[in-house]
Amino acid sequence: MSLLVVMGSGETAPTMMKLHRQIFESTFDGRSPGDDGTPPGTAVLLDTPFGFQLNADDLVEKTCRYFADSVGAVVEPVRWRRADAPVAEQERALAQLGRARWAFAGPGSPSYALRQWRGTAVPEALVDVVGRGGTLVVGSAAACTIGTHSIPVYEIYKVGDDPSWTPGLDLFGRLTGIHAVLVPHFDNREGGASHDTRFCYLGEARLAALEAELPDEVGVLGVDEHTALVVDLAAGTARVAGNGRVTVRRRGDVRVFPTGSELTLAELGALLRGEDAGAASLPGSQESGTGTAAAGTGVGTGIGTGAAITDGDAEPQPSLGAETRALQARFGAGLGARDVEACVTAALELETAIVAWSADTDQNDDAHRAHRALRAMIVQLGELAETGARDPRDVLGPYVDLALTLRGRAREAKDFATSDLIRDRLGAAGVEVRDTPDGVRWSVDAGHSA
Repeated sequence: MSLLVVMGSGETAPTMMKLHRQIFESTFDGRSPGDDGTPPGTAVLLDTPFGFQLNADDLVEKTCRYFADSVGAVVEPVRWRRADAPVAEQERALAQLGRARWAFAGPGSPSYALRQWRGTAVPEALVDVVGRGGTLVVGSAAACTIGTHSIPVYEIYKVGDDPSWTPGLDLFGRLTGIHAVLVPHFDNREGGASHDTRFCYLGEARLAALEAELPDEVGVLGVDEHTALVVDLAAGTARVAGNGRVTVRRRGDVRVFPTGSELTLAELGALLRGEDAGAASLPGSQESGTGTAAAGTGVGTGIGTGAAITDGDAEPQPSLGAETRALQARFGAGLGARDVEACVTAALELETAIVAWSADTDQNDDAHRAHRALRAMIVQLGELAETGARDPRDVLGPYVDLALTLRGRAREAKDFATSDLIRDRLGAAGVEVRDTPDGVRWSVDAGHSA
């Protein structure tokens, strides 16, 4: 078994736990590294992509805890944060990689990781993990580094540098014989309708411009968020797993493979080089949001005959932010209906989601927004407790009906002073009384509590 697993994002999220477990079982013959009697080899986390961050130690701890708690695997951290680290520290890290049967590198900065890995023994050590029958898992930033070219994401998206490629390590090419650019976060939609953040935050216009600069034999291999391309080098196959899709793109033309699709490496290489591989031509639009692509079926060439889909048809991928918004909507509906059980259930489910996503190392504001939403729910539940969740009419009805009966008798006796007194006292208590042609009607002033 020799596996290369490329994840588009969510590599430490609840959405990928099942896939991680399957990969570990395949890699370690069903046994978790760290158990008594495990086969030779360890599982390691290479910390380079986020090594520049001040919270790097916290991210290492969080990632290792994710694999321990969610996957049931003991993962050993490998420290390689700078290429100029002391020789003893470098050799220790290389020795750890040399024992690894499963190696992982994930989020952070592609440019930083490339600076610390290029010209060192790390790339060769990662290739060797797969070469000796192990598994290499790369996600997000690390996934960007293994192609022929890499996207300097932070520099373009955050700093405002002109779009350009950075030379990649081409580990994908060395392992598969296929030369491609790996683009994670391919279906990202953080920018909403007004700002195109697809294609690892490049957007359509910038990706198209960069694509034109690639050598003719190099195509773009895009992996959606919370999705993985599982390459079995021994079998010569590539399988799509997770919640999204993998896209083969060449000069704007795209072929889309949904989860469950499988194709041979020969077919994948032919598509990336712009060859038909015996399939009909299915060109895609170069306009952002309107490109049409064929859905792969995992049969024959992998291009398939599924119904046409567009970029805009993709379902939003799961995230803590999406769960928060959905639960806020459910809480609001329950609050409007004064349904305490629905409100409490939504709040508890949000707390559960926060815990489930706590190990995710993706650096965004979802966790902060979720905590703020949960605190707001608690405040609103407190306000609901003050006013009472029951319909005030149910509580006040018997008393108001009695008062209106006495008022009716006073009116029949032409005791209008008593009739007006009852009406005024009810109004002062928040109960509005109206005499209509159809009889007496009453309602509770929303400004009064029951």
